[in-house]
Amino acid sequence: MRWVKAAAVCGIAAIQMSYGSQVGAQSTKDYPTRPIRLIVPQTAGSSTDTMTRVLATKLSELLGQQIVVDNRTGAGGVIGASIVAHSEPDGYTLLCAATPSQVIGPQLYKSATKYDPFKAFTPVGKFAVTQNVLIANTKAPFTGVKDLIAYTRANPGKLNWGNAGIGFQSHLAGVLFTHMAKVDVLHVAYKGAGPLVTGVISGESQVTLGPAPAWMTHVQAGRARALAMAGEKRSILWPDLPTITESGLPGYVSDGWAGLMGPGNLPKPLLDKLHAALIKAVNDPTTNESLKRVGAEPSTSTPGEFSALIHKDWKTYGEAIRIANLKIE
Repeated sequence: MRWVKAAAVCGIAAIQMSYGSQVGAQSTKDYPTRPIRLIVPQTAGSSTDTMTRVLATKLSELLGQQIVVDNRTGAGGVIGASIVAHSEPDGYTLLCAATPSQVIGPQLYKSATKYDPFKAFTPVGKFAVTQNVLIANTKAPFTGVKDLIAYTRANPGKLNWGNAGIGFQSHLAGVLFTHMAKVDVLHVAYKGAGPLVTGVISGESQVTLGPAPAWMTHVQAGRARALAMAGEKRSILWPDLPTITESGLPGYVSDGWAGLMGPGNLPKPLLDKLHAALIKAVNDPTTNESLKRVGAEPSTSTPGEFSALIHKDWKTYGEAIRIANLKIE
């Protein structure tokens, strides 16, 4: 009798498990059935936000559901990223992951990072690269990387090197440059990218390293001078502009990127569907050109390649944080 009852219980459990699996498979197959929330951990109007909105338009079309861009800033991107890290892995809360939120913020704001920066997310893929560009005031007494290094060595401590704020990507990129070049400059922190642009254009600071999208229009208008790109290879947007490595500081690389992520343990069928849609969106001619117009270089990757990139840049910017002796916590 007990054996019969046990068998009945096991049978019911098996039926429930089978039904649950069928429901899960069906919901995965039909995904998405409602709007998707895409967290952007940078401010509205920032380069990351702008390129994300370009991508979201096409993704919405491909997935058949509205993608709602939600800007959640704070703690170097950690606040926004944490929302995704603690969300259900159902594909309805995604993250626009960028260099600040994934490799800089968690290393600076450790007390606010209440999640494992690697295990808490599922990389879907990269969709754009935003190279940093070395910018100088138009009246600065140098026109290239070698000239800049020579000038700073001849005038130690006299050059103002601007950045958008302590711990910002522009700050750490400058720290890496000056460390590798073995030069002494005054790192000047502004309260954001806007004041930094104003400071360099006015001549208050003579040099900066920052995202190309923030500087493209100013260089084209003759308000600032581009000396070199900071990527591993020349930018497709500025092909005539040499890299910093080419121009006199071998081995220097500092660029940014943006990609799509979900919460940790995102089911593979959802991951595959999102990755396929991401690739189609970036390769769409209209989306591709729109990304270029806002200063982003369209660039895709597999989830594994995206993960490897994050690990690599974690070490690069971690070294810059160490050199700068930053301990924001």
